[in-house]
Amino acid sequence: MRDIDRALAEIGEIRSQIASHTAFRGYGPLAISITGLLALMTAAAQSLLPVAGTPLLYISEWMVTAAVCGAVVRIEMQGRSKRLHSGLADVMIHQAIEQFLPATAASAFMPLLLLQFAPEGAWMMPGLWQLFVSLGIYASLHNLPRSMFYAGAFYLVSGFATLLYASQTHVLSPWLMGVPFLIGQTLMAVILYFAAGECDGED
Repeated sequence: MRDIDRALAEIGEIRSQIASHTAFRGYGPLAISITGLLALMTAAAQSLLPVAGTPLLYISEWMVTAAVCGAVVRIEMQGRSKRLHSGLADVMIHQAIEQFLPATAASAFMPLLLLQFAPEGAWMMPGLWQLFVSLGIYASLHNLPRSMFYAGAFYLVSGFATLLYASQTHVLSPWLMGVPFLIGQTLMAVILYFAAGECDGED
């Protein structure tokens, strides 16, 4: 029994090593594009509802949007991974989630901490969320197309620019979330689209 357990553990280790050196193709341009449109729709809805400018509602609505976007990406990821990675699909999905997990956790807990202990600092969240996305992208670069570096750079620059701009007024503007995320997610979708074409060509 110990030999069987050892053999299974070694097989699992080998699969993990192979997955760590394989480009992850589970992220699809369609789902990423949809998340950008959802961000724009949320910003448009908030701009029409002045009450959405309160910190609690503003943050709550964007966190709900983020959860919906995560579900959209996860559904497409599951299908694409099964089709493109076959036997390695589960390992690679787990690895992709693991790489993005720290940034995701920071994106969830930081606004909750601000709302609880420093609601006057909620104006920082649009910029911080963009910075967290940048960190998540860079944490995943090893298994993503090399050109995804530019998407990470965009979110890094836009995050700091948003913080600088918002620091002048401390106003929770929906467009400081909607516009950067529309641009950033569209850029990611374009990169993934052309990367998929290159991979298909190699196949």
